[in-house]
Amino acid sequence: MAGFRIGRGRDNNRSPQQPPQQQQSYGQQQPPPYGRPPYPPVGGPPPQQQWPQPGAGGHGEPEYFDPYGQQQPHAQQPPYGQGGHGGGGGYNNDNPGHTQVFAVGEDPYGQGATYQAGATSAAPSGPRLPWKELLRGIVTRPGQTFLQMRDYAVWGPALIVTFLYGLLAVFGLDDAREDVIKATVPKAIPIVLSAGVAFVICGLILGAVTHTLARQMGGDGSWQPTVGLSMLVMSITDAPRLLFAVFLGGDNMVVQVLGWATWVAAGALFTSLVSKSHDLPWPKALGASAIQLVALLSIIKLGTI
Repeated sequence: MAGFRIGRGRDNNRSPQQPPQQQQSYGQQQPPPYGRPPYPPVGGPPPQQQWPQPGAGGHGEPEYFDPYGQQQPHAQQPPYGQGGHGGGGGYNNDNPGHTQVFAVGEDPYGQGATYQAGATSAAPSGPRLPWKELLRGIVTRPGQTFLQMRDYAVWGPALIVTFLYGLLAVFGLDDAREDVIKATVPKAIPIVLSAGVAFVICGLILGAVTHTLARQMGGDGSWQPTVGLSMLVMSITDAPRLLFAVFLGGDNMVVQVLGWATWVAAGALFTSLVSKSHDLPWPKALGASAIQLVALLSIIKLGTI
């Protein structure tokens, strides 16, 4: 049998150019494409699929996906959002095929409620105060009053109190006081009424300026409560000085001391008002009300001091 050579482990009927075919056992088959479960071959047992583990170079499969009930135990997983991609080291719930469980109604990707310009807060911090409690609260408990009334317009008390303050402010200025006293009643009435209207307009303008500055500094309050409360603060804080100035005159020493004291008190109340109404720290709140304070000092108080 010289024409035949029988070699061990070789097939003489196969040409040398053909590479040997590798037979794969059921436990060593290559994993199917991602997302396709393997189908068992006809007439044979189901293959024991070896899924790529996290951190071994593949994306991995969802931990709930185990078609044959032979899921491999996973290593300790890093917290949400800290896993690596691919072979970078770790299970990441943001990777394709992974699932993150959230509670009902939970929105982990939401940005929260953002403030819309001109909109008020979702719920007021308290009920609307009557006008008597409002005026009393500005003096006795200003912080709580401003916080409670930050969502309510106070046009009625603000306009009435500021108008009455303007009527009396004429008598607190020495030159205007002499003109009114020397004039006849028909001539004095238009002067007094025009002074009341002028103070109302001045309060509206200064309050609007304070609100605009507060919004530019990051405040989120509404303009109507801010302007109305600022008019009340302007009128109430200057009332003690004005009462003494009507009888003693603007050059009196007591009137001058009260003028500076009430101006400092007005600065503190304006700062508290802007801070509570616009959710600003006190340095920004004081900066927003600085123009109104300077205007009050130069227009009203410096004329008598």
